Amino acid sequence: MDLVILFVALLILFASLLGSAVGRRSPGPAWDFEAPADHGKDGKDGKDGKDGKDGKDGKGGNDDDGTGGGGGPSAPGHDPAFDLEDAELSQPSSGVGLAPRPGDAPPLEGIGDVSGPEPDDATVAEIEEALAHAVEVEQAEAVRPRFRDRLAKARSLLAGYVTSVLSRTTIDSETWDELEEALIRADVGVKTTALVLDELRSEVTAKGITEPEALLAQLKGDLKARLASGERGLCYEAGAPNVWLFVGVNGVGKTTTIGKLAKLQKADGRSVVMAAGDTFRAAAAEQLGIWADRVDAELVRGTEGGDPSSVIFDAVQRAAARRADLVLADTAGRLHTKVNLMEQLRKVRRVAEKPPGRVTEVLLVLDATTGQNGLTQAQQFTDAVEVTGVVLTKLDGSARGGIVLAIETELGIPVKLVGLGETVDDLVPFDPDEFVEALFS
Repeated sequence: MDLVILFVALLILFASLLGSAVGRRSPGPAWDFEAPADHGKDGKDGKDGKDGKDGKDGKGGNDDDGTGGGGGPSAPGHDPAFDLEDAELSQPSSGVGLAPRPGDAPPLEGIGDVSGPEPDDATVAEIEEALAHAVEVEQAEAVRPRFRDRLAKARSLLAGYVTSVLSRTTIDSETWDELEEALIRADVGVKTTALVLDELRSEVTAKGITEPEALLAQLKGDLKARLASGERGLCYEAGAPNVWLFVGVNGVGKTTTIGKLAKLQKADGRSVVMAAGDTFRAAAAEQLGIWADRVDAELVRGTEGGDPSSVIFDAVQRAAARRADLVLADTAGRLHTKVNLMEQLRKVRRVAEKPPGRVTEVLLVLDATTGQNGLTQAQQFTDAVEVTGVVLTKLDGSARGGIVLAIETELGIPVKLVGLGETVDDLVPFDPDEFVEALFS
């Protein structure tokens, strides 16, 4: 019973405190609501009397416009509190406006229009062009593959040797043996490996290098210097249509390389005609046609099993008539050991050189996973058509990146492009410094 009495007392106390708190709340600003005209026109209902005299108590009717009265009860059947949706919110009845909130900026006085002059059309066009270029650069940087990211297989092959060399305190015969094994396994080749290490030994002696870390740094410097020579840019001469021939064995990715390179050239503002010179593989022309549609390039094709030289000739004539810049010419894959097919390739080259054509690149497409066999291919194709550069595909999927050194050292042919993936943007210019750093990082 005592608990019940205590609980009831607490409820009464809580209700009392709540009532006091509500009573102490300061009322908000006394807003006047302007009633519609049909309320209390003459004040007879005691609600909207002009001076309150018509109301029963006469209190509160002190406005001159008949809107301030409200002391008396309303007419029967009507709520004194008229609907808010029929009212207009005006300034507080005291006549004092709303004060600015803390932090609001003071009003500007005596200042006219601060907007600048409208830019002219030339300025707008220049700004839009700059913004478009910035977006293109940002997108290009965002999608451009990095050698370090894509050469994981080649780097992992060398990683164990690099770690072993760095764990040593001195440079001894075992150190040299490990370096030799590492380079040969990376497909640098026996001949090129011997040249590289002989040069490295001479520099170690001349410079007094004794630390394994300094030895590896010198090796990286030598490899970069060895790859520094050679023109890696794709040759283009203004005037007559430039013909770029793509040669190589079956399955190395010639047709795909042409499609990717066409996209890059179109992005540089050059017009492109594709020549489906592989008339032996049934799907070759169709595959090249898909790429032509994708990059908005014109395609010239012949009959299946026809003469590839005539296709190249027609493509050059079409390019000249259209004033196109480039003819990217596909050729049938052929084994470098087939003498008759290599002779056919020589004929293609001679026909492509006829005016108005001009062969400025003969690009040998090699699969990086073939290793030292690629070196033999490069030698045979160079003898037939004077290869000007190498496109090394599938470098991201190979642990044999050393073939780059073998080709450039033994044949003097620069690697100009490398494939670091399967997408269109994964065909990139070869960067010697980035390549070497990616292998030894």
